[in-house]
Amino acid sequence: MKARVKWVEGTAMLGESSSGHALVMDGPPEAGGRNLGPRPMEMLLLGLGGCTQFDVLLILRKARQAVTDCVVELTAERSTSDPKVFTRIHVHFIVTGRALSETRVARAVELSATKYCSASIMLGAMATVTHDFELREPEG
Repeated sequence: MKARVKWVEGTAMLGESSSGHALVMDGPPEAGGRNLGPRPMEMLLLGLGGCTQFDVLLILRKARQAVTDCVVELTAERSTSDPKVFTRIHVHFIVTGRALSETRVARAVELSATKYCSASIMLGAMATVTHDFELREPEG
């Protein structure tokens, strides 16, 4: 896997992935940025959310769970001194579907956190990463 980040101007950067996708990252105005995109540390948090959601949905599909929606909400705390690493990250899943098994969802979240999600495991080497979930029935 490769990636490329090119400085554009100020604090704006263009990130390009080896799969051919590009996105703009930027800093806040108080750091000379124009707020054109997410901050690099936000990208790390988003990457964790995407990685673990991918795992959980794949595991639940294999378990024949009728998932209609899945949202991952992430909350992170950072050190107040440099390097301002993540110290705590909480991952909250909101899984919607018909007659979902609480046991199967719990197992899917656990497997992602402890075995499959490389982002969660890697960030967990530095920060305390916790996970929980809630189940919802579809509306209507």
